[in-house]
Amino acid sequence: MPKPASPPYHNVTPSNDLPTVDPRWLLKAGAVAVAFALLCALALFWTTFYYTQWQYVLAPSRAVDTNPASVGLAFTEVHFGVDSTGQPQLDGWWIPADTPTSPTVLLLHDGKGSMSDALPQARNLHDANLNVLLFDYRGFGHSGGAHPAQALMQADAESALDYLRSTRHIDSSHILVYGNGLGASIAVGLGAAHHEIPALILESPRGDTEPQVLNDTRTRLVPVRLLFHEQFLLAAPLEKLTSPKLIVSYASAPTPLDRSQIADPKMTVELPSSNDTTALHDALRRFLDSYAPTL
Repeated sequence: MPKPASPPYHNVTPSNDLPTVDPRWLLKAGAVAVAFALLCALALFWTTFYYTQWQYVLAPSRAVDTNPASVGLAFTEVHFGVDSTGQPQLDGWWIPADTPTSPTVLLLHDGKGSMSDALPQARNLHDANLNVLLFDYRGFGHSGGAHPAQALMQADAESALDYLRSTRHIDSSHILVYGNGLGASIAVGLGAAHHEIPALILESPRGDTEPQVLNDTRTRLVPVRLLFHEQFLLAAPLEKLTSPKLIVSYASAPTPLDRSQIADPKMTVELPSSNDTTALHDALRRFLDSYAPTL
């Protein structure tokens, strides 16, 4: 049987003409990849800022270290602000005056710590023979909520006012709103929505927080003016609010507000220090006698 013929042998020489990649294309592709990664990181940073921006202006604490009894005040712990679950979300203290028929002050604290840090203000108001409702916004103290925000604080102030009217049966005409620090912005918002409130007291008023956040080194890469909404506006609303206002500041920390731009009627006082309770009580009495004589 004949042997099969072997296939012809071909001597194949390897080609050196393989396709090459232009280095410039590689550089461009790398630059695009790096830029995309940076944009993703920046977007994540901006998103984180948007959802945590309250931390740049508020400093809540869940600790309520003391209560009114520690400063010699009788009080009742109260709960109000029922949400959709049917449970009250706000925790507060009702501190009655020695004369039950005295006017009532709704005390809106600064947004730092908890209501226990506002006990000095509550003590001063009580010593001026005023009933006091002091409470924690959501996100503070023993109140509900995961964290605070300006909109929630404003809504909580509305709930506190409703508690005084519907549960304590106090007429709006006998309720003063007292805002300390950032609480002044919340107080002004409440006064603008309820013209029946006879007067506002603003102690060391603080607000208009955007410049503070713009100057924060942590926000240098953030378009703050585009994303920031925890504004706590104060100066502009005060230019329009015609409710009587007492503005209290201290020599050690003058108010940044331009008094000439605050709408009348108003009374402004600068006290030597927050420890000068005699001067504060005198200012309160002069203000109430002049601007809310029916209280």
